[in-house]
Amino acid sequence: MPFYERGPVRIHYEETGSGFPLMIIPGGGLNATISALDTSVPFNPMEAYKNDFRCISADLRNAVTGQSSGPLEVERPWDAYSDDHLGLMDHLGISEFLVMGFCIGGPMIHNLLRLASERIVAAALMQPSGFDAEHPDLFYQNNIKGWGPPLCEKRHEVTMDLVHDFLTSMYTDRADFVFTSSRDFVRALQTPLLIAPDDIPAHPYAAAMEVADLAPNAELTIFPWKDTQPHIDETVIHARRFLKEHEPIKD
Repeated sequence: MPFYERGPVRIHYEETGSGFPLMIIPGGGLNATISALDTSVPFNPMEAYKNDFRCISADLRNAVTGQSSGPLEVERPWDAYSDDHLGLMDHLGISEFLVMGFCIGGPMIHNLLRLASERIVAAALMQPSGFDAEHPDLFYQNNIKGWGPPLCEKRHEVTMDLVHDFLTSMYTDRADFVFTSSRDFVRALQTPLLIAPDDIPAHPYAAAMEVADLAPNAELTIFPWKDTQPHIDETVIHARRFLKEHEPIKD
């Protein structure tokens, strides 16, 4: 089980397959782990695309059942996760890559694009999270109950006061759109995006469709796509085609 370490941060990652690099960000919110690709998302891209790409995924920092750890950076919560993702790719000697993210991976991809768009060839946002005005404190409430208490038990230096401050900075203070990026940024973004929308409070359809409408090089999958296995299979094929279309051509 390989680890990438940077100061107090220790990130557990796995890779499979060969070819152009594809970073895969699992779903499951702040408890997203590599193992969640078998349980918390409609398909496992590590398996689906291992014959197409060099697939790389990692446990999120401080996911309770994962093996990655690091400080809770209250002042820069999303950027800290991006540091982990970009640092891992640096560790592996990868400059440019494709990225696919589920759930929380949507806002994380937007943040990666904001920080390092020159490194990301194309991005697939699968059932992306976003802000829903009808459920404005959903992510805070989910994590203050399902992530904070077990993390405090696992890491005794982490307190619920710190968890509150972290979640407030991550979600409450950024309660709009996709949390990590502005509409103006997405409107000017030239990176090709594939959007596979969902329609539940944690993955609001309206936010996903707004990204698709704003981004000049965005395309959509079928919707709904998670309701039947044939629809999932069709979306797996669509995403493979999208990623392959934007894979750099070797000299």
